[in-house]
Order: sequence, then structure tokens, then C-alpha cells
Amino acid sequence: MSFKKLNPEIKDALITNDIEAPTSFQKLILPKIKSGIDIYGIGKKGVGKTTAMIIGTMQMLGSKAFEDAPRALILVEDKQAALNLQAAFLEFTSRTDLRIYTAYEEHDLEKQKEEIYYGQDIVIATPKRLNKLFFLNAINVTQLKLFIIEDAEFAIKAKYYNDVIRVPESLEKCQFLIFAEELYPKLQRLDDLFMFNAMTIKV
Repeated sequence: MSFKKLNPEIKDALITNDIEAPTSFQKLILPKIKSGIDIYGIGKKGVGKTTAMIIGTMQMLGSKAFEDAPRALILVEDKQAALNLQAAFLEFTSRTDLRIYTAYEEHDLEKQKEEIYYGQDIVIATPKRLNKLFFLNAINVTQLKLFIIEDAEFAIKAKYYNDVIRVPESLEKCQFLIFAEELYPKLQRLDDLFMFNAMTIKV
């Protein structure tokens, strides 16, 4: 996929961020994200994984806010990773009305429940906080299109793994994207748990 095939809001963001052409990784993965299949996106730092994830998410959501329930959930390791990813998203979404929210343990749970209830498009969350919100029925997943794990190496650690798999196993229909530097066996196991014949894109 060339950048010419992206929606206008993304093209404007690419110009603002001085990005003229896709990386080889982005050329491979963006059409696959658009197709709706489950994907492992594997590549070292610098290949453009995060930018590909942001562009792919915006494209799948039409770069526009829609009703109240989140349409994309992104799991990250901790509060700092959540805030960093939110900042990266805002570099692309500042001229859209997409609502991006971070949920992590250090924030008041009741306030998070209220803020999510009043409408978010993309929720970036740590595994433990997402699980708590989910099992309190504080996050509506009926409109979910994308479930993403960013920098997924953290997910193979024992203290995270069970929390990572709980919510996806409860989802009826969703596209799963996992981004990592290496496809560890424990990440591959997710294909048996909740993904469906996931394709691996690796550079």
C-alpha cells in the first residue's frame, strides 16, 4: 500500500510529520491490516512498527469518532508506555475528532470508568487495568474492531501473560494485531488461544 491510498486525515498527518514514503515494513503490513486478517508484525526498532500501527488503526476507524464504545483496544506494558503511545497517536490525530484514552493502575478507577463511559474511540491500557475495567463491565467491547498488543515482548513475562489473554478470549469478533521485535514461542501460542491463522509480517 502506498500512502496515496490512505484517507485524507492520515495524508495530512503524514505531511505534518514530514513522512514522505512508507518503510518496507509499512508497505507490507498496511494492506494486510486493511484486509482485516490477524497479524504478527515483527521487526527491529526503526522499521516503523508504531507508525504502521497508528496509520492502520486510523484507517480502520475511518479517522473519525463514532458513538461511545471503543473500537480499538491497545495493550502496553505500563503507564509510561501508555502515555508515550498516546503522545504518538496525537501527532497523527490532532486534526481529527478521534478520542484516545489511557487506562493504567496509577489512575483513579472510578474516574476511568466514567471517562470511558462518556465515549472513547481508542483505549490504550495496561493488562491489569483493562481486566479490572472489563470485569466491572466498565468498558463496552461490542463495537470493538481492533485488539492490539504493542511492543509485545512484555506479554511473555509470567506476571503479565494471564492478564494479557483474559479479555481477548472473551471477544466474539475482532481483528488482532501483535507488534514485537521477535516472534517468541509464547507469542505464537496466542494464535491458538484467540487469533485465527495469523499472518506473520517480518522484515
